[in-house]
Amino acid sequence: MKLTVKTLENKDAGEITLDDAIFGVEVRQDLLHRMVNYQLAKRRSGNHKAKQRHEVSGTGKKPWAQKGTGRARAGDLKRNIDRGGAAVFGPVVRSHAVDLPKKVRKLALKTALSAKAAEGKLIILDEAKAASHKTKPMADAIAKFGINSALIVAGNEVDVNFSRATANLPRIDVLPTAGANVYDILRRDVLVLTKDAVNDLTEKLKG
Repeated sequence: MKLTVKTLENKDAGEITLDDAIFGVEVRQDLLHRMVNYQLAKRRSGNHKAKQRHEVSGTGKKPWAQKGTGRARAGDLKRNIDRGGAAVFGPVVRSHAVDLPKKVRKLALKTALSAKAAEGKLIILDEAKAASHKTKPMADAIAKFGINSALIVAGNEVDVNFSRATANLPRIDVLPTAGANVYDILRRDVLVLTKDAVNDLTEKLKG
């Protein structure tokens, strides 16, 4: 698959050949769904907590006799039916992460890249570098591509000026190659890769 390489001014800067094993695989929605679920589950903090019986502050003394009072039996006043008592089967601190084999995760990333390529929503940039950290020139440059929602993968390192210039642009995300992931690719309309990012991703995902 061949695509035209663009400059930041939306001018042609040659062509690049994309590896079909990375950018031309079959698009499987089930893999994308599993990967997004894996990512969102893994980033949940899981710090919700309700006190159980042994954690509620209070005495463990039996409040009244077992028999003869006419009241229901009680071992202490930390029961869920008591004021200030414990929660039954309440949430506890835990990890929400689910397992997903490394091969499946790799294939899911290939699938996400291929999906953008198949939809014609993949743009290859010569490089993601800016002469100024100002937002307005960057906004004007991105507007020339006719996009308002994009993930830009800028290579191994993100240029400081480029990062600052795009920081205040809504729905424009910038990541280094190491941060490229299925969820962020899918949540934005257009995927923009630099030539360096293409080479890095191809090297990372091949085989």
